[in-house]
Amino acid sequence: MPELPEVQAHAERLDRRFAGRSLRRFELIRFTALKTARPAPDEAYGQPVRHVGRRGKYILVDIEPVTFVIHLMQGGRLLVDTKHSKKPRGGQARFWFDERPDVDDDAALLLTEQGTERRAGVWTVPSEMLDESPPLNRLGPDAADITADQLAEAFAATSMRVHGFLRDQQHIAGIGRRLANEVCHRAQVSPFANTKKLGADGAAVVATAIHDAIDDGLRYERTRDDMSSSKNRPGGVHGRAGEACPVCGDTVRAVEYSGYTVNYCPTCQTGGKVLADNTTSKFLK
Repeated sequence: MPELPEVQAHAERLDRRFAGRSLRRFELIRFTALKTARPAPDEAYGQPVRHVGRRGKYILVDIEPVTFVIHLMQGGRLLVDTKHSKKPRGGQARFWFDERPDVDDDAALLLTEQGTERRAGVWTVPSEMLDESPPLNRLGPDAADITADQLAEAFAATSMRVHGFLRDQQHIAGIGRRLANEVCHRAQVSPFANTKKLGADGAAVVATAIHDAIDDGLRYERTRDDMSSSKNRPGGVHGRAGEACPVCGDTVRAVEYSGYTVNYCPTCQTGGKVLADNTTSKFLK
């Protein structure tokens, strides 16, 4: 799933391409892709794109008075569309724009989703009520902006595994499975460390690791013309079970769950102990 660095860099690319172009029509290719009834998309017709931005893992297309809030989920992509196929492969919704004098194309913006889940979607939100409206009103502080003090306060108020905390968008917005693995590795904390027990010092280390992981991801994504795939994103442990840790050389390990995998380095993160590869998270004896 695209996380904060991928979504941020992609929003920047789309902003350069579409800012200032007026929305001519919003085409719903698959009716389940639109998650809200009000405000209606046509309230934005004829208005220019003020900005394409991001909040958490959501892309925001601001066409006042409506902001289109888009979540790509696992297999979704928001693509520049110059082909205008009547039945695009995996097509969910499409934004049609008027031509802009300084842009020599008639590109549209196409939301696609491959696979069978069909969870990617578009919410229409009043621009002036963006943070108070679903789905953004459920998000915690943005991971790019969170401070050590904010994280320490949240850790003190919540007793849970740090890996799960980082992935919970109500606690901190923008981090998913890959970044959670990388942040824990950078911070040299066990993915199963308890947030309350980490304390203020632990929160400061984790906050630094969050910002460093995001910065590295952004540097890479900004070199690209499109959104990367997970296997190409920079990192030391995510998806690298069986490989050598780039920090200490120990073997990267994995704890498998039904929906995701926790990767970690025993030497860097768990005092050399190998975690049981099951949902109990207990140490192997």
